[in-house]
Amino acid sequence: MKPWLRWTLGLAVVAALGSVAGVKLKARRAEQAALSQPAPATSAALQLTPSDLVSVRRVELQRTLEVSGSLKAVNSAFVKARVAAELTRVAVREGDTVRAGQVLAQLDTTEYDLRLRQAEQQALSARSQLEIAQRQLANNKALVAQGFISATALDTAAATEAGAQATLQAALAAVGLAKKARGDATLVAPISGLVSQRLAQPGERVAVDARVLEIVDLSRLEVEVAVTPEDLPGLRVGAPVKLKVDGLDEAVSGRVARINPSAAAGSRTVPAYVAVAAHPALRQGLFTRGWIELDRRSLLALPASALRNDQAQPYVLRVAGTQAQAVVPKLGVQGVADGTDVVEVLQGLAEGDRLLAGSLGVVRNGTLLKLPAVAGANGSNGGGAGIGLSAAPKP
Repeated sequence: MKPWLRWTLGLAVVAALGSVAGVKLKARRAEQAALSQPAPATSAALQLTPSDLVSVRRVELQRTLEVSGSLKAVNSAFVKARVAAELTRVAVREGDTVRAGQVLAQLDTTEYDLRLRQAEQQALSARSQLEIAQRQLANNKALVAQGFISATALDTAAATEAGAQATLQAALAAVGLAKKARGDATLVAPISGLVSQRLAQPGERVAVDARVLEIVDLSRLEVEVAVTPEDLPGLRVGAPVKLKVDGLDEAVSGRVARINPSAAAGSRTVPAYVAVAAHPALRQGLFTRGWIELDRRSLLALPASALRNDQAQPYVLRVAGTQAQAVVPKLGVQGVADGTDVVEVLQGLAEGDRLLAGSLGVVRNGTLLKLPAVAGANGSNGGGAGIGLSAAPKP
């Protein structure tokens, strides 16, 4: 093929492709322009049903902080062996109710009985020595007065008597220690509550400070939760808390009882302690999730389902007379009211404005609307508790 012919055919192909692309581009631009323009007045009106309309209404939302943790008894104690001996008896088992001061277990006292008897005998011996020293001192005083012995002998007798007195006091202290060790062989409950663990069995030899039993008092329970530094400014002592405990259908109420003044090493979170209302089904160690109320306020909101996101900014279609009017509102926080996801309206809409529900599908700006005879907006005005308030996307 000649060179000039190849160039001619190439230019023709390029021209043809450019023409096709231009036609498609013009068609796309025309389609976008048609979508952005209000629907012509001659188009058929869109028949609406009450379920196609929602309303802008004032609701009550609470900003909450979600936390989790395990239930823990405020008062709990381990019953420990204060002396080393063989465990001869444990009078209670897990789940038993005990009272403060009640005898729970007994250690073998044979060795401590013998030590007590030895200390008592040594004390008797020391007392006898003291009596001898006292009589000697009295006799020496009489002899010195009569001039039969010197004053030095009297001083020696006095020193002997003082030494015997000290020996007796030491022996009596040894008796006291032996009695205490004998008494420590009996283990009693330090607090009232329920036995949660039995950590040793009869026949075992336990060491000093060995744990034998654990007692928990379920009358006062709390949950330790971790609060991030970002959430800490809104947290306050006394804030109400709703708790959902594993295995329990109904929610349990609580309140923030204390806030730790120091952050935890490593995580840098601040521990807070939630006091839990008494409930017969609650047990130490149960996992719980909770929502701490940080603040509560009344605000203007629209259902989140009414927001449309097929444009650059979220918008809604407001019923303006008999037409659909596109409005880009300024949005705030989002949450839940009466079981419905809602978004705060800061500007652009008024209370009572009717909006087209998102379930209606694609509706163009300016579309003629045929309203139902009784236009019932989804939800009635009124407040509702919200959960998990967070920032909504803003235009």
